[in-house]
Amino acid sequence: MTEQIIPAHLRSATALPVHGVVFDMDGLLLDSETLAMDALVDAGKDLGYDIPMSFCRSMIGVPADGCRKLVHEAYGVAFPMEDFFARQEVLLREYVDNGRLVLKTGVLPLLDLLDEFRIPRAIATSSSRYRTDHHLELVGLDKRFDATVTRDDVSAGKPDPEPYLKAAEKIGVEPKYCLALEDSHSGARAAHAAGIRVIVVPDLLQPADDIHEKALAIVDDLTVVRAYLKTILKAA
Repeated sequence: MTEQIIPAHLRSATALPVHGVVFDMDGLLLDSETLAMDALVDAGKDLGYDIPMSFCRSMIGVPADGCRKLVHEAYGVAFPMEDFFARQEVLLREYVDNGRLVLKTGVLPLLDLLDEFRIPRAIATSSSRYRTDHHLELVGLDKRFDATVTRDDVSAGKPDPEPYLKAAEKIGVEPKYCLALEDSHSGARAAHAAGIRVIVVPDLLQPADDIHEKALAIVDDLTVVRAYLKTILKAA
């Protein structure tokens, strides 16, 4: 495997060791955001609504309650909210079970590196427990994490820091010694608010201005993260 070039500003960011890693799931580990967006658009069509992809993308990284608020504000109280999200869930399950769900670039080599150095790792996701467990099992990642924190496990979802704080607690690592890996705006904000360094790997959305300020780095894929972690873990 060819190591990626580590950006200079990331190469120098080694002041604190990394004793634990907390991953987002959708769009970071799994190439699932495109499927979720397609399911939202198709669910709208099934109910007679033309919901633009641009609006659907505004829900990326937002927990279910936040998504419902966005839809309510955009389409009013008469919109068939529960039917819409129930239909989306059915469609997404169909797309996933038909073999369209795949891992993002660099996932397995990064997890293998964490195994090599015995670094605990968790998932902090805005998805439900049901969806999280199903997707991880389907792609063979269900045994690769020490803990998973879903939207069902917290009182407040991203961008609130609770998911990240709970994930760090579950793996027994202080937030300042964790590294968060995210693709979404709300996820990066949640990690930063939890006092956890965050590297952003953009998926469908390019980082907002404040994400550039909050992130340790913004990189193309997880192979860059692996190269960075390998350097600092070997130096520890």
